[in-house]
Amino acid sequence: MKTFQDRIKEVTTKGWIACGAWGTIYIAFVIWVAWGDWTSLGWIVLLPIIADIFTTKYIPWNWWKKYKPLTKEEEAEGKQNPHANATLYTICSWIDAILFALIAVYFINVYIFQNYQIPTSSLEKTLRVGDFLCVNKMSYGARVPNTPLSMPLVQHTFPWGSKSYIENPQWEYKRLKGWDKVKKGDIVVFNFPAGDTVCTKAQNTDYYTLCHYYGKETVDTRKDIFGNIVVRPVDRRENYVKRCVGTPGDSLQIIDNVIHINGTAEPRHPYLQYNYIVKTDGTILSYKYLAKLGISKEDYNDGKSNDPSTYLLPLTTAMKDELEKNSHIGSIEIEPEISELREGNNTKLIPTGGDVYPLGNNRWTRENYGPIYIPAKGDTIMITEDNFWLYKRIADAYEFKPITIGQPYVFEMDYYWMMGDNRHKSADSRYWGFVPEDHIVGRPMFVWLSIDKDKTWGDGHIRWNRIGLSNFE
Repeated sequence: MKTFQDRIKEVTTKGWIACGAWGTIYIAFVIWVAWGDWTSLGWIVLLPIIADIFTTKYIPWNWWKKYKPLTKEEEAEGKQNPHANATLYTICSWIDAILFALIAVYFINVYIFQNYQIPTSSLEKTLRVGDFLCVNKMSYGARVPNTPLSMPLVQHTFPWGSKSYIENPQWEYKRLKGWDKVKKGDIVVFNFPAGDTVCTKAQNTDYYTLCHYYGKETVDTRKDIFGNIVVRPVDRRENYVKRCVGTPGDSLQIIDNVIHINGTAEPRHPYLQYNYIVKTDGTILSYKYLAKLGISKEDYNDGKSNDPSTYLLPLTTAMKDELEKNSHIGSIEIEPEISELREGNNTKLIPTGGDVYPLGNNRWTRENYGPIYIPAKGDTIMITEDNFWLYKRIADAYEFKPITIGQPYVFEMDYYWMMGDNRHKSADSRYWGFVPEDHIVGRPMFVWLSIDKDKTWGDGHIRWNRIGLSNFE
C-alpha cells in the first residue's frame, strides 16, 4: 500500500493547480453560504475530500478507469491490461459525465442563474412572449433551496407527470448575501405566491380562485374536472415575472388605472398597455395591418367580436396614437371598469377584470384598488375588520402565525407588490396579493433567445433584434 509520502510525490503540477483552484472556489462558496450564519462554516470539513480528489486520491473516485481498453499503440508496445472491459468502461464514462453535468447544473441553477421563458403577455412590450431570459440569482442574493433534493432544470413535474423533487428534507428560508435589493420599477422573477396549492387539471387558475368561484367542496371532490390537489414548497411553485410597483413600507392605491405610491401618482411607463375598444366605420382591420402596430395573433383573434367593426385590443400610448391616424377609426375608448352580465331578463353589473384580492372584496376593482399598506419586516399593524382579510393570507400561508381582529400583528418578512405592464391582461398582485421576500427568485439579466410564434422560420420567427437585450426599464 502506498504511503502518504509516496502519494504526495506522485501529484503532478496540474494536480496541485487544480487542487488550489477548486479549493479556493469551495472556500469562497462556504463563506458565501455561511455569511450572517457562521454555523454553516462547518461545511469546510469537506475541504480535505476536495484536496484528495486532485492529490492523494485515497478515495478511488476513478476506480472505473482501470477498465479502459488499451490503444493500438499500447498493444503494439506489448502492454497488457487484464482488467480491460470496453463495455463497462464506456458505461461508467457516461455515468461519470452525466453525474458531473447534473451536479454542476444543479449548483449553477440554484445559486447563480437559471433559464426562464416568458409564457404570457403580462409584460408586453417590455418582455415579449417567447423571450428566453437568463435570470441572475445572485443580484438579490440566491436562496438556499427549500427542497435540496431536486432535479435541475425541472421546476416541479417531469414530463411524465411525477414530481421532480423529494419533499424531505425541507430547509428553512435563507437568502445568501446579494449586492442589491428589489426596487420599484425592477423586473423580478418570483415564485407564484398562490401556487402553494394546485389542481392538477386546472393549473392555469390558482386553487383559491377556483374555490372562490366554484366552492371548496366542489373543487376538492370533482377530480374529474379539477384533478388531484397538490401542495408545493415555495421553491417548487411556478415562476412568474412582473414589475415591482410597491416595496416594503409603501402605501399603494390605484385610481383610474394610475398607481399612486405614498400619495404620489407614478409616471406612465412607455410600454404600459390597456385594453381599448376600437370601433371602425365598418372597415375590417386585418391582422397583417395590426401586426405592424405590435398586436399579436392571439390578441387579434381574442379581440374580434360579433360586430366586425369592433375590436378589443391592448395598446400602448404610442400604438393608440398611431391607430388614431387611420381615417377608418371611429373611436378608441378604454375598456370599462364595470360590465353588464345578462341573466335571463335581469342584468347584473360585474367588474370587467373579475374579482380582486382579497377574494370576496367587492369594494375594489383592477382599475380602482386600495389604499393598502405593503408590510415591511418588523412592522406592527393593528388588525381591524377592514384589513383582516388583506393580511390574513400573510399570517396563514407565509408566516404561519395566528391573526386576530383587535390584536397587533408583527410581520416577519418584507413584502412586495408586483404588476404586469399589460395592465388589463395581467394576473398580478391585484388578484393574489403580496409577494413575500422568500418567494423572490432573481432579476432578468438578458434575453438569450426570442421566438415569435406568429412568424415562420423564413419570416422573422427568431427576433434577432432582441437577443442580448438587457435593458428592461
